[in-house]
Amino acid sequence: MVNAENKVVILRKKIAGLSPSTLERFVLRARRAIRLRDTVNVLVTNNREIQSLNRQFRGADKPTDVLSFPSSSEGPYEAKRFAGDVAISVDVARENAGRLGHSLAEEVKILTLHGILHLAGFDHEDDNGEMARAETRLRKQLRLELGLIERTPLAADDHFVRKHEKRSPGMRQKKV
Repeated sequence: MVNAENKVVILRKKIAGLSPSTLERFVLRARRAIRLRDTVNVLVTNNREIQSLNRQFRGADKPTDVLSFPSSSEGPYEAKRFAGDVAISVDVARENAGRLGHSLAEEVKILTLHGILHLAGFDHEDDNGEMARAETRLRKQLRLELGLIERTPLAADDHFVRKHEKRSPGMRQKKV
């Protein structure tokens, strides 16, 4: 997902109050708070591209809010340097923000934090609430609104590409 200039954040759509450098700083703060030393790439795009990624890597032909692609040890990137990719639908984020009464920029940060937690090894489907507790603590520490798990406690985890599922090793190399 890194483009030719090695950007770790790519915003395909302009978001009021959120520049690429602002989101990069947030990613760094979130990584430090989680104690994740590895690089994280973030793509903020539209429903069409998210749906395509969801179909390609999860077999789910529908858009979703956030997808996390943990790094595999295969390929030119060493697992110790690269945690993985996070892809966010700005369209779903906009719907969530409107429904929940906060800004689109805030929602993108909430989804980014959620995706980074998955890259750090958390999985709210089978961790007895460990990820939810971590997300709540980090959300407060990073001064974010209600977290993704807190507002959808019964939601199926349809945005995490598990270790046994298809990876996106070429995604980091692809020009986007």
